Amino acid sequence: MLRSDVGFASEGISLRGWLYRPHDRADNLWPAIVMAHGFSAVKEQYLDRYAEVFASAGFIVLVFDHANFGDSDGLPRQEVDPVRQRRGYRDAISYLNTLPEVDSSRIGIWGSSFSGGHVIEVAAIDRRVRCVVTQVPQTSGYEAALRRTRADLVPAALERFAKDRLGRFQGAAPTMIPAVSDDPSTSCAMPGMDCYTFFTETMPFAPNWRNEVTLRSAEMSRENEPGRFIARISPTPMLMIVADNDLLTATDLALSAYEVAREPKKLVMIPGGHFTPYIEHFELTSGVARDWFTQYLLAP
Repeated sequence: MLRSDVGFASEGISLRGWLYRPHDRADNLWPAIVMAHGFSAVKEQYLDRYAEVFASAGFIVLVFDHANFGDSDGLPRQEVDPVRQRRGYRDAISYLNTLPEVDSSRIGIWGSSFSGGHVIEVAAIDRRVRCVVTQVPQTSGYEAALRRTRADLVPAALERFAKDRLGRFQGAAPTMIPAVSDDPSTSCAMPGMDCYTFFTETMPFAPNWRNEVTLRSAEMSRENEPGRFIARISPTPMLMIVADNDLLTATDLALSAYEVAREPKKLVMIPGGHFTPYIEHFELTSGVARDWFTQYLLAP
């Protein structure tokens, strides 16, 4: 396969990433897959491994960093804006439609964790999407926030959001918080040692990742409800991959969303926590995703 650096316009800025092309289909139109990472993550954190599997199966693959992160433009830096990120997916599809080697009638999307929620909503509203894979998705920001923040601490958190919003309105810099922490007493966007371990252990090969996000990222995550769209994905085929001990995007919330989805759909359960798909169960998760895309985008 061949990999090249690419960029495309989205919401007035440039999003940047990698475009993978298979070696052996140079005279044909290729089906294509769009991929992006989850909350605060950048493409170097294992997305290249997934893209290589998909490209080896005969797909063009576009992997990009979300606005405000990694190699992509956008301000404020380190702000996770779910609306802007979903529009990035849709602009990535538009970009693929401009490439003469892409078959615009055979485009799929893949997302994991926070972007696993994005692809649910994008697949529901953008009929250019012909196949979707959502891995360990966040389906309800509100319900997820209730799991992560004790009830007696919620009023203080909401007050912090309001104070930050007023400060930004008056010209102050955004309040920043750690993305992860190994100190349980530290307020961070993604609590838990599994989160801390995953992100800090990827730093040597993902130097663009930074351990901070804007406080408003947490506020917008709390407002994000992609699960409301899941019944509208059909007739686009959906594969959902769920970890059976996921404490970040809770297993039961993902399974409840899956039950609402209509056919055609498929559920794959894997053992372990939120980050096991990328490492311990990479062969399984990349393989079932490849096979799903092959079934609906490559098969005659």
